[in-house]
Amino acid sequence: MVATSGLTTRRAFTGILFACLCWFGVPSAGETFRFSDLPGAAEDDPFADDEAAALDPREPATRQAEPATRQAEPALHPAEPEVFRLSDQDPDAAEMRPEGLRPRVLRPIPDVPETLPPPRLIEDATDPLWTNEIDPPLGFSGPSGVLPTEHQTSSHFVPLEDRWRQGIPAQDRYGKGHPMLDDYPGVKGAWWDPYNQNVLKGDYPIIGQHTFMKLTGRSFNLFEGIQVPTPTTPFEATRDPSSEGFFGDPDQFLHLSYHTLGFDLFHGNTAFKPADWRVHFELIYNTNYLQAQELGIVGPNVRDGKTRFRQHLTPEQWYLETKLLDTSPDYDFMSARVGSQPFVSDFRGLIFSDVNRGVRLFGTRNANRDQYNVVWFDQVDKDINSGLNRFDEDRGQNTWIVNYYRQDVLFPGHNAMVSFHANHDRPDFRLDRNNFVARPDPVGVFQPHDIRSYYLGVANNGHIERFNISSAAYYAFGRDDLNPLAGREQQIDAWLAAIELSYDRDWVRFRTSYLYASGDGNPNDSKAQGFDAIFPNPNFAGAEFSYFGRQAVRLFGIELTNRLSLIPNMRSSKFQGQTNFVNPGLHLYNLGMDADITPRWKLIHNTNFLWFDKTAPLETYVFTDQIRDFIGTDISLGTEYRPLLNNNVLILGGLSTLIAGNGFKDLFQRFDGRIDNPVAGFVELALEY
Repeated sequence: MVATSGLTTRRAFTGILFACLCWFGVPSAGETFRFSDLPGAAEDDPFADDEAAALDPREPATRQAEPATRQAEPALHPAEPEVFRLSDQDPDAAEMRPEGLRPRVLRPIPDVPETLPPPRLIEDATDPLWTNEIDPPLGFSGPSGVLPTEHQTSSHFVPLEDRWRQGIPAQDRYGKGHPMLDDYPGVKGAWWDPYNQNVLKGDYPIIGQHTFMKLTGRSFNLFEGIQVPTPTTPFEATRDPSSEGFFGDPDQFLHLSYHTLGFDLFHGNTAFKPADWRVHFELIYNTNYLQAQELGIVGPNVRDGKTRFRQHLTPEQWYLETKLLDTSPDYDFMSARVGSQPFVSDFRGLIFSDVNRGVRLFGTRNANRDQYNVVWFDQVDKDINSGLNRFDEDRGQNTWIVNYYRQDVLFPGHNAMVSFHANHDRPDFRLDRNNFVARPDPVGVFQPHDIRSYYLGVANNGHIERFNISSAAYYAFGRDDLNPLAGREQQIDAWLAAIELSYDRDWVRFRTSYLYASGDGNPNDSKAQGFDAIFPNPNFAGAEFSYFGRQAVRLFGIELTNRLSLIPNMRSSKFQGQTNFVNPGLHLYNLGMDADITPRWKLIHNTNFLWFDKTAPLETYVFTDQIRDFIGTDISLGTEYRPLLNNNVLILGGLSTLIAGNGFKDLFQRFDGRIDNPVAGFVELALEY
């Protein structure tokens, strides 16, 4: 019993010592390891069978004689190398160089060949390649446009070339059956479904890994009821017995519909980098219907009646785009676009916002912090009823625009820009599609004239801490060789300034804004000081919903203010008329509020107070000695409803009225001095796929 206990103790001691050697010194080549030199190795074999020793305990003298006999035996593994080397990094390992046995748990690592043989293609039906069941991708992905370049040769790797169409297992995370209006992952789509991933709207490439196609279908319908001062013609009297003088029934109804089919093919990486090249085409079909209550409104010929229906089909957008070069490792680039294309020259569309044929060079700098545009437009003429381009008619007008803007100027989220515009409008005589005179303006000296105007401007847009700020200032200069109202050559010298401040509090944004467009105080001198823009579409002071900004208020053959424009420029129309810098100008002060009632429903309210800056051009035009400057108070309320929480279905509506001031009354009141405050209302329905 005592001998057995001592044997066990020595075995434990030897095992611990051997473990320490393995921990502190890893054997390396050149150092022989023999267990005979270990303390206690002459008395005990650490590899003896413990179970056999327990079954046959012997006397210590007998057990002590065995190691001497075993030392003479050959190594445990004579076919394997005898030598096992200690680590050269352990200086104490040199003192431990035992001779004799090597442990059976330590095996020499066989040499690995530097090059592996090529993989063996398994063709044996009893040992097939392992394949993984690939789930279909989400949405409607269409067929893959990637040709395979690698075939499976091993069960360790399964090639999957098309990285965009890697599917995920079917899932219904919330157990609701994938309802349409919920923000729900794992939705299976269809070719007609635009709300989930779809190859037809650019979510999956159609050719290779980087070529995408986007098909767009839009339907826009406008229903608008309008009251505008409506003069009677010189050839007949109004049928309305309550009307007096020049003005008859002001009621009109307008319906516009635009049906658009767009095709966009581009090579890039969707939103992650600029397109290497792009082909874009957009075809629009328009129908428009106008019903008036007086003759001479739908056309100059009173035999045309009181209603007018027109339709127009045109390729509105068509252009090619290519990336010229990458200008930095931060994804900065320079690209060019040629063809009929949309462009807005500033933050609020105060000077130029149009779709027309041109050449545009654009790009970014400083890791997309700076952006720039150099644009030349050679305009085609517009259709007066739809506002769309007439593909086959040249406008005789050229516009050059250069702008440069930087993000995070002075404050994070505050952006600033500088711009230059040049507009050359050549002399021309043109009747619009309704046979009204479009160019030159039917004012004063009726003779074609040439206009060269230039604009220098600065603007900013963004927020400073919790306050939102947007402003712009423009100086216009140039020459009009024969202004119709002045009857002589004019040197252009005009100004525009606009500023909007707003503050967000919870779900409401409170706004206030001011706009100044200089007016001409003396139409008979040689200086034209009334400001006019090239082709504005302002997103300012609620112009989309306001009466004065949305309606074209006509004044004896010209428009006092154009449709979707704030400046009273006294030209034939925004779409086909020439710029006129002999005009009364404008002061506008706005108070407004935007309220997000729900995520789907938004209300927009604006109250605008309007004044003419100078009234001399109006007095000259209507042959009167005094027109007061207060136009009136424009009150509007608009609403926006998005039933699907996106812009695929959008319902827009608005009501507005102009509480006429003394200046508006001086222009449009009846002989008895009374005037009815005009009202207008509209509903827009926009559907997009």
